[in-house]
Amino acid sequence: MAAPVLIWGTGAIGGSVGAWLKRAGHAVTFVDVVPDHVAAIENPAHGLRITGPVEAFTVTAPARLPTQVSGKWPRIFLAVKAQDTEAATHALAPFLADDGYVLSLQNGLNENIIAGIVGGGRVIGAFINFAADWIASGEIMFGNRGAVVLGELDGNISPRLQALHAQMCDFEPGASVTSDIWAYLWGKLGYGSMLFAQALGEAGIAVCLTRPELLDLWRQLGAEAIRVALAEGVQPRGFNGYEVDAFRPGGSVAAARASVAAMADLYRGSTKTHSGVWRDLWVRKRRTEVDVQIAPIAECGARHGIGCPATRNLVEMIHEVEQGKRGMSDDNLLELAKRSAAP
Repeated sequence: MAAPVLIWGTGAIGGSVGAWLKRAGHAVTFVDVVPDHVAAIENPAHGLRITGPVEAFTVTAPARLPTQVSGKWPRIFLAVKAQDTEAATHALAPFLADDGYVLSLQNGLNENIIAGIVGGGRVIGAFINFAADWIASGEIMFGNRGAVVLGELDGNISPRLQALHAQMCDFEPGASVTSDIWAYLWGKLGYGSMLFAQALGEAGIAVCLTRPELLDLWRQLGAEAIRVALAEGVQPRGFNGYEVDAFRPGGSVAAARASVAAMADLYRGSTKTHSGVWRDLWVRKRRTEVDVQIAPIAECGARHGIGCPATRNLVEMIHEVEQGKRGMSDDNLLELAKRSAAP
């Protein structure tokens, strides 16, 4: 049996991964800051319910508030929102075994933040692209499967990485390992910027991506992220319809159109029609991950002398929504495209 796992953050990502692992017989303990959620997971009359078109099942497992955690854990899966990474890592660090590691099940480049606190040798990175939403305490909707890729930060295919991969295959049978996790993480930043833009409007992901008047915006957002990644010495990788070559500077219009169509097809087959960012803005009314996930593209670009106007405008408009200064409208995307267009 694999080593026990402490899942720190039991939202859509942590809850989904943990539920599948628990059902497969792994020793899983959940941690979350929402008392009702913690209570529901432990309650035999309720448990953690996975709903949606992929599978529907319920598990009951030990669950704790952060202040209730004890012991030393060889594997801690961190699945909090990106903006909470630093605080959560400081909170979990006392419970990480000396020879243990933190697996970042998050969007963005949070591995760098975690490594700065617990040390780079105690971090494993992950690229994830499945669709899920936290619906209510003790309930997560799992919309569709997607890529899961695991990698050591230094590119080593280590025994611990291989053991982790074997365990994660109980969640996603198609999970894989890579010697270049940064290629996937940077690849998702370009894709992620498009989902953040979608969150400004009313239409779902599939409809939004295939609006012909927005194709130039998708090309610009993708190109900015790719240019910065290349300047960082990273060759970004595509996934699930997102083809990096289609969005590279100089990429063809036809290739970009085909790529967004493929990306849209993935969501047409999912019950998750809108991004998690959209739910943060318009359903849960809370801050998004924009400052930790998307803003670093432009910040890093500035260090290399690369302008990222579409990315900067996107971050600004997301902030306006968070501050109550901008309402939901599909016209927001047209405004973003117009503001970001080359003169």
